Amino acid sequence: MDEISTLLQAIRQRKTDLANKDFLLTWEQTRPELEQILDIAQAIKSLRAKNIDTRVFNNGLGISVFRDNSTRTRFSYASALNLLGLTQQDLDEGKSQIAHGETVRETANMISFCADAIGIRDDMYLGAGNAYMREVGAALDEGFAKGVLPQRPALVNLQCDIDHPTQSLADLAWLKEHFGSLENLKGKKIAMTWAYSPSYGKPLSVPQGIIGLMTRFGMDVTLAHPEGYDLIPDVLEVARANAAESGGRFRQVASMDEAFRDADIVYPKSWAPWQVMQQRTALLRSQDSAGLKTLEQNCLQQNALHRDWHCTEKMMSLTRQGKALYMHCLPADITGVSCKAGEVEASVFERYRIATYKEASWKPWIIASMILARKFADPAAVLTKRLEEALPRIKG
Repeated sequence: MDEISTLLQAIRQRKTDLANKDFLLTWEQTRPELEQILDIAQAIKSLRAKNIDTRVFNNGLGISVFRDNSTRTRFSYASALNLLGLTQQDLDEGKSQIAHGETVRETANMISFCADAIGIRDDMYLGAGNAYMREVGAALDEGFAKGVLPQRPALVNLQCDIDHPTQSLADLAWLKEHFGSLENLKGKKIAMTWAYSPSYGKPLSVPQGIIGLMTRFGMDVTLAHPEGYDLIPDVLEVARANAAESGGRFRQVASMDEAFRDADIVYPKSWAPWQVMQQRTALLRSQDSAGLKTLEQNCLQQNALHRDWHCTEKMMSLTRQGKALYMHCLPADITGVSCKAGEVEASVFERYRIATYKEASWKPWIIASMILARKFADPAAVLTKRLEEALPRIKG
């Protein structure tokens, strides 16, 4: 129990404003707030490992709004709600009055009468997903202020067009575990690189989330991609500013080899060019299926020009002592396994497969932490009560 008590003491001493703001972009949170999320996640995980019930709600709803397909994030959100004692309810927009013109402001209030959390995944439309979440948040603020809602639900970004904060913080938690501490990440080189994929339209939010978060912790963040596979310019500026403030480094290179050379961590992941995502958004909104098909074919042809952007054993040999940690948000495009040719060679992925599972396993704890921190001004007191009561999760 000493580990849990130490974590609770750290949470208690750290002053944050997490109870008064939604978690929509990691770079909107202070470094102490990011560390608070990691500590709360670790505390909840440790309590459960000790067979202690982590439910802080006796009832209540957690609403999920998924506007794109999901496996890990969907089940991680459901797990997080269950950890805290909330019941999940999916909002199927096709079966709701949204299909009949119901406004975002109205929907946000109607689903929130007994809700304590709302998780939204909206990464399909560049320039729209994060904006939609903020519109929901403003509606919840008004509903609570006017007495419509008895409580203000926590709003969590489960992936948008700009950032994927639950993923990047889970990645950070895994790096902290793997290297022993956040301090040990200082100076570590992480290569966030584009990699070939036989599909197109993958969101920008994962690479943007990585460069936007890891630059906060003094890391040497190297972004690599072929010409034309740009990220959103504003996020690049965020990464540069973060690196300057933390004493880390952020640079862009046009070679996967250069990015991998002497790297401590590699994160080869495909994404669609920023300019392509802009075109795709316009075509999706106009329901131009023929235009979307043409865009897809053009992008696949463009991707095929860069098949050499492939995480192979040879590429891994360029990393520090040839032993860099491989990371991926999953599912990875594995050459000869999930596709004919993809992001990563099968032997490389297999060697790190369990490590990527451990990386992904942090997401439920991170999401639960975000909700707890938003709902309780003193999360340490709430978790201390759980520890003191020590109610068994499994009665044996």
